[in-house]
Order: sequence, then structure tokens, then C-alpha cells
Amino acid sequence: MLSSLQNPRQAAAQLMNFGLILSTAFMMWKGLSVITDSPSPIVVVLSGSMEPAFQRGDLLLLWNRNLFSETSVGEIVVYNVKDKDIPIVHRVVRKFGAGPEAKLLTKGDNNLSDDTELYAPGQDYLVRKDIIGSVFGFIPSVGFVTILLSEYPWLKTAMLGIMGLVVVLQRE
Repeated sequence: MLSSLQNPRQAAAQLMNFGLILSTAFMMWKGLSVITDSPSPIVVVLSGSMEPAFQRGDLLLLWNRNLFSETSVGEIVVYNVKDKDIPIVHRVVRKFGAGPEAKLLTKGDNNLSDDTELYAPGQDYLVRKDIIGSVFGFIPSVGFVTILLSEYPWLKTAMLGIMGLVVVLQRE
């Protein structure tokens, strides 16, 4: 351990390896974004509003298929609301009009009412630009790590510190 800290060349190489791992993960994320045409191709279900279809902690895979076909009633979409950072995963329950100007109303499967109270003030429906993507697949329970990291910020710092130490202290 101490010898790796004494050799600056080895420490620099390990720091570069850590940077390479982070940049590779970032490039993979951006590559997925381009392929799926979605700014966030993977999201985690944070609440129980879509039960029984999706449980809290499920990892959802998104595809912005609206370039090829229109969003239909019954489709599960992920959308952003103005001035809110967390995307919402809900089902389209009504559609008004057609084409790019279609207006959509969503609702969580486990909710009693539609999402109009979740939309931005003065907004009664979603439009195409609000939708991040449509769900085309999911992996159950894998997203619990993300939930833990968002609910306990100190855990994120601890994990990054441990990862950094492992990279710096590993021997080649």
C-alpha cells in the first residue's frame, strides 16, 4: 500500500485508470442516449405508483419510439415536468388529437386519479416534448442501489471513496 503511494508514476497510472473507467461509463451512457434517442435511456422506479406493472427499484429501459410511431393509449411513458428534476413513469390513459401536436393524459396504475396535479401549474396534459421515452423492457429490483444512493447521500460519497481507494491501491 505504502509503496504505491511512494511511486508517483504508478499512482498517476492508477489515477488515469480510474478516470478511464469513469469516462468509459459516461461514453456508454451517451451512446445509449444516441441509440435510443432519449436523454435518459435507463430510469429507476422510485415509487409504488405503477404497481403491479412495476415495483419500486425496478430498472426501466426506454426507447424514444415516437420518431417512428405515435404514442398510444395504454403505453407506459416516462416524462419530465417543468421545474422538477425527477422523471415520472406512468401510463397514457387518454389521447387528444394526433401527430406531433397530440395531447396526452397519464395516470399511475396504482393511483386513484390522473396526473394533472403532478403537471406544471397551468398544464392540463403532456405534449411530445415532455416525454423522455417509452418503456420497452425492465430488470426487476436492480435499481435499489440507486434508491439507496439518492436517499442516503453519504453512501454515495463512501462508495466513490472506496472505489477510488481500490483503484489507487490495486497492484498491476
